[in-house]
Amino acid sequence: MSTSTNLVALGTLVRREVARILRIWTQTLIPPAITMTLYFVIFGKLIGSRIGVMHGFTYMQYIVPGLVMMSIITNSYGNISSSFFGAKFGRFVEEMLVSPMPNWVILLGYVTGAVARGVIVGALVLVIALFFTDLNVAHPLITVLSVILGATVFSLAGFVNAVFAKKFDDIALVPTFVLTPLTYLGGVFYSVDLLGEPWRSISMVNPILYMVNAFRFGVLGVSDVQIGTAFAVMLVFVVGLSALALHLLKRGVGLRS
Repeated sequence: MSTSTNLVALGTLVRREVARILRIWTQTLIPPAITMTLYFVIFGKLIGSRIGVMHGFTYMQYIVPGLVMMSIITNSYGNISSSFFGAKFGRFVEEMLVSPMPNWVILLGYVTGAVARGVIVGALVLVIALFFTDLNVAHPLITVLSVILGATVFSLAGFVNAVFAKKFDDIALVPTFVLTPLTYLGGVFYSVDLLGEPWRSISMVNPILYMVNAFRFGVLGVSDVQIGTAFAVMLVFVVGLSALALHLLKRGVGLRS
């Protein structure tokens, strides 16, 4: 396929994914916005008023970047895992695999759609947060890059999950038993500097910690980890998961009957 044809195919996949997100907006956009509002009320207002200042910011200001990033990665992951598994379940993924469309176009199309949902939900959560506190973005470029990379990492992870899933219950296992614990232990609600050893060292192997802190540095200008290290971790995961996803598509693992 020529470059122009690949772009047409990519654009078609992205439009379909975005249209799906907007068509069922009551399922894809509203629930996470409501959930994050409850987090702001319970943790930010009720509990935060008793915690006080953290790294020079009110507790509400401190947790906003973590909650925004949490909503971005969970929705990016959930979107692609459900969408691609739906393609497997409906058996139209086989039509894509036998078409002249390259595997990288299939992967990029689904990932772009998932990142789009993550960014939209993240923007909604950020707007809601502004009703509870004031925020000034310290480093706009770092903020944008951390959002895109964080969403991409978990979009790719969701794609891999969908490839191996054999039933709808399988796509809920990883979010429940892996993603949720890592998120809550990833510095969303606290600074890892408050932890003693060995818990602080254990927290450092959590990839979500680096994503949350990269975004927090972009918004607030404070971080528990080196920003260069945070971006290096995210890039390693993007490259590794992309290679794995393309390998699975090439081999047709879990995709061909």
